[in-house]
Amino acid sequence: MEERNSWPTMDLLRSEKMQLVQLIIPIESAHRTVSYLGDLGLFQFNDLNTEKSPFQRTYAAQIKRCAEMARKLRFFKEQMTKAGFLPSGRFDVNTDVNLDVLEVNLGVYEAELTEMNTNNEKLQRAYNELLEYKLVLQKAGEFFHSAQSNAVAQQRETDVYRVGDRSVDSPLLLEQEMSSDLSSHVKLGSVSGLVPREKSMAFEKILFRATRGNVFLKQAVVEDSVTDPVSGEKAEKNVFVVFYSGERAKSKILKICDAFGANRYPFTDDLGKQFQMITEVSAKLSELKTTIDIGQLHRGNLLQTIGYDFEKWNLLVKKEKSIYHVLNMLSIDVTRKCLVAEGWCPVFATNQIQSVLDRAIFDSSSQVGVIFQVLRTEEPPPTFFRTNKVTSAFQEIVDAYGVAKYQEANPGVYTIVTFPFLFAVMFGDWGHGICLFLATLYFIIKEKKLSGQKLGDILDMTFGGRYVILLMSIFSIYTGLIYNEFFSVPFELFGRSAYDCRDSNCSEAYTIGLIKVRDTYPFGLDPKWHGTRSELPFLNSLKMKMSILLGVAQMNLGIILSYYNAKFFRNDINIWYQFIPQMIFLNSLFGYLSLLILVKWCTGSQADLYHVMIYMFLSPTDDLGDNQLFLGQKYLQILLLLLALVAVPWMLFPKPLLLKKQHEERHRGQSYTQLYNMDESAEFESKSVGSHGHGDFEFSEIFVHQLIHTIEFVLGAVSNTASYLRLWALSLAHSELSSVFYEKVLLLAWGFNNIVVLVIGVIVFIFATVGVLLIMETLSAFLHALRLHWVEFQNKFYEGDGYKFYPFSFALLSEDEE
Repeated sequence: MEERNSWPTMDLLRSEKMQLVQLIIPIESAHRTVSYLGDLGLFQFNDLNTEKSPFQRTYAAQIKRCAEMARKLRFFKEQMTKAGFLPSGRFDVNTDVNLDVLEVNLGVYEAELTEMNTNNEKLQRAYNELLEYKLVLQKAGEFFHSAQSNAVAQQRETDVYRVGDRSVDSPLLLEQEMSSDLSSHVKLGSVSGLVPREKSMAFEKILFRATRGNVFLKQAVVEDSVTDPVSGEKAEKNVFVVFYSGERAKSKILKICDAFGANRYPFTDDLGKQFQMITEVSAKLSELKTTIDIGQLHRGNLLQTIGYDFEKWNLLVKKEKSIYHVLNMLSIDVTRKCLVAEGWCPVFATNQIQSVLDRAIFDSSSQVGVIFQVLRTEEPPPTFFRTNKVTSAFQEIVDAYGVAKYQEANPGVYTIVTFPFLFAVMFGDWGHGICLFLATLYFIIKEKKLSGQKLGDILDMTFGGRYVILLMSIFSIYTGLIYNEFFSVPFELFGRSAYDCRDSNCSEAYTIGLIKVRDTYPFGLDPKWHGTRSELPFLNSLKMKMSILLGVAQMNLGIILSYYNAKFFRNDINIWYQFIPQMIFLNSLFGYLSLLILVKWCTGSQADLYHVMIYMFLSPTDDLGDNQLFLGQKYLQILLLLLALVAVPWMLFPKPLLLKKQHEERHRGQSYTQLYNMDESAEFESKSVGSHGHGDFEFSEIFVHQLIHTIEFVLGAVSNTASYLRLWALSLAHSELSSVFYEKVLLLAWGFNNIVVLVIGVIVFIFATVGVLLIMETLSAFLHALRLHWVEFQNKFYEGDGYKFYPFSFALLSEDEE
């Protein structure tokens, strides 16, 4: 027994045997024990402190500490990303890093980097302000003289208006000047700066309205975009100068500038001072540029130092946080000297876990060992399948429908073959299959390189299912060889066609037909069928009958798996009153139809199977006439019809009545039973009731459930068989689309005898083939194959009401985990 548990064979049909384990761990070795179990990755901890909030747990302070270090690491990563640095992926996994030392170092690095960022922001803002100031000095100096001369002209006109009659249209500024002392000289003030270009028109209108036209605004466009000192973003701006008179006007202008986000800078009308200011600003810009470059160099060196050890620190913090999260799930013994853990683990991992526990005790120099004991429980264990990179994608397809119940038959085993095969039945073209194969082969060859990259949602999903697509492409090549289609073109790959023309010029090939001159084509469809008048009726008949055969075979497989489930769980009621009547009902109708198809193919009979199946129900005693395929067919049909009718009440009535009888006998016998038998009886009851899960037996609910199940199966036998006709429909659609693209695009372009038209035709053909046939048709066939497995196949036996085994493992730590 121990030898079998130490190294079991991988078995996808049944999930691994699980056991509920209790660990009693000394406090001094608890951290190391959890860490070693995380490295092993085969133990799922149960939370024993569900009544406590996260802040009331023992190690909440340590988790908060790790969260703070994780925040600092995220801050470092953001800074490195902005600076264009990539963290070094090379680090020594075995290097021990003290968490206390790391916390201190991270704090020092964060303080230093924050100070550098603050200083750099201040310097950059000052640099941008000086750049804008220089632009204002240059642009405003160009038109300041004209503005000043206009002001003088306005002053002279004022002198004329003082002695003449005052007009109603005179500006209010003139009224203010005339009411003042005539000997006083009007001094115009100015406000200069930069305003965003998209706000310049509104800025001008608001200034005019607020001052009632008593301002003079001049703007100049700045050709290049300017970095805004406040936001730090590039923006297109205009330099403006506003001339005004009076303190009230100045106050309004300043408020409007602030409202429009205009940056103001001082300006003087003295030419000497202007030149001096431009010189001083240029010198300061040069000094700031040098200072900023030195600071950026020092900051880059610091980020490189952080980036060299970033991955090591990040992994350590994630591990420590996950360890303390697990420790918070453990229960502290009243003695405060040990921690009690409970969790699930596979039976085969018992020796590995005990070895890890012994190593943790030895490395922590603890005087007390870890106690490992298996607990008995009625709780259903988690489901754990050991998969590899090939089988994991198929298991994910099954798990998307529902996780298997503990040790329930796993459809994933059969999905590995049936899923790509049913896809290929719909997609069959060995030219398209080769294209899919080559594309998938690239993903597999570049597997190591691409696995560590972010490819985007669609490519990442495609890369994850690369082995599924690989098998789909291989099966598509196989079915394409059977259909004899290479981009809809037939080839004589396995010998010459069995048919030939009646004469040398083949003038009657498509009117009278061909004659058989050789042996039957050895593999797949004879190439001469393509292009003939009878191609479509022949392929329709072939693929429709083939779809029914495949559907009935897969549904029978599902019912057979329900038998193995019932036998495994020792549920004899399901065997006798569910499996057997279901097999009888399905095969009495559609199994018989499959038999007729095979007999017709083998005998070459012209019998109408539609007529046979319809009148099997309407007139079962009538003679079959020309539709008889074998002797005794009429009596066999009557027998099968009676068996199908008997199977329906066989499924409906006995099971609920037997469950009720078992329940009454069990409770009658438990009136004076010993206490230790209660667990066994409860277990027996749960097995007998099955998926109903009622503590108090209610016959009405059981009967209604069985009635629904029976109706669903009877109707589903018809609808599910019809659903498999999608194999025929999609195969026909794929073949016809491929033929249209080949004949109406490629051959049509070839017929023009023009190189330009030919090149265009080839390009259109390639894009149509890739876009429609290799992408859209692949997705369509994939979804239809998925539906056939989830609905038509899995509902015959698969409950899917389990839950996954999620072990505590450092290998499963997400990169985005916080």
